Amino acid sequence: MDIAAVRSHLLALQATIVDALEREGGDAFIVDRWQREPGGRLEGDGVSRLVEGGTLLERGGCGFSHVRGPALPAAATQHRGADLAGAPFEALGVSLVFHPKNPYVPTAHMNVRMLAALPPGRDAVVWFGGGFDLTPYYGFEEDAVHFHRSARDALAPFGADKYPRFKAWCDDYFFLKHRNEPRGIGGIFFDDFAEGGFANGFALMKAVGDAFLPAYLPIVRRRRDLAYGEREREFQCYRRGRYVEFNLVFDRGTLFGLQSGGRVESILMSMPPVVTWRYDWQPAPGSPEARLYSDFLRPRDWLGEATASPPAAPPR
Repeated sequence: MDIAAVRSHLLALQATIVDALEREGGDAFIVDRWQREPGGRLEGDGVSRLVEGGTLLERGGCGFSHVRGPALPAAATQHRGADLAGAPFEALGVSLVFHPKNPYVPTAHMNVRMLAALPPGRDAVVWFGGGFDLTPYYGFEEDAVHFHRSARDALAPFGADKYPRFKAWCDDYFFLKHRNEPRGIGGIFFDDFAEGGFANGFALMKAVGDAFLPAYLPIVRRRRDLAYGEREREFQCYRRGRYVEFNLVFDRGTLFGLQSGGRVESILMSMPPVVTWRYDWQPAPGSPEARLYSDFLRPRDWLGEATASPPAAPPR
């Protein structure tokens, strides 16, 4: 177990992603370095990078954290067995959420992390997790196919089973059970991953993190200059409400951070800046908004389907 190597990689990954988005949008991210001193519920440090009100991103956050604590919270042990509950732990990762200004550019999320449980008198138990997923407001088949192809190619060196397995896991995980509705078009998600030992888990985590920019930036470039109006903006804000609901009710990373006494501002910087809820609202039949529900917000085999139809034109 080489925690120093994981830390070094994650800091470099954060810098690479933020630098790329700064070049793409032309707006600088602020840098907020923080530290938790020994003696509290958590100790450790991190770097939160954030942009608000930018040309490309209305809000975008990319955070690195490395924390240690005396007892694993419930969110980290629910799939690992009761024998690790309450064990000291060390956790580090990079997490990002980008909420673009243009409703035709999807919201994107990526997270890669390592967690080590350190039960007294026993060897450390280490596992990795993460993935990336896409939440469009107006769907385009070519974007969905590109995003999923990038995910498949990143996982290919680790076995042909990984993409279909992690895609299904993502479809199941990013699902709002109280609404019976997916959050977006999915991507890949994995957790509690320890197959092949530390080296294999670390390599897989690196491959996922490195694949995010090639998966997302081509979509940004295709959609960022599409014209939009009040209708598209209202729908974007309405759909962002689903994002908030998922993060606060189901997201394991958010729950882990809050349960372990993490830094609230860093944990919640994934929230969109402007959100609306409307009572029992339904999109007009046949509208582009309705097409998001009928054609995109359902599990699909994006790489196996023969999508001969051209991409949908923006509604004007």
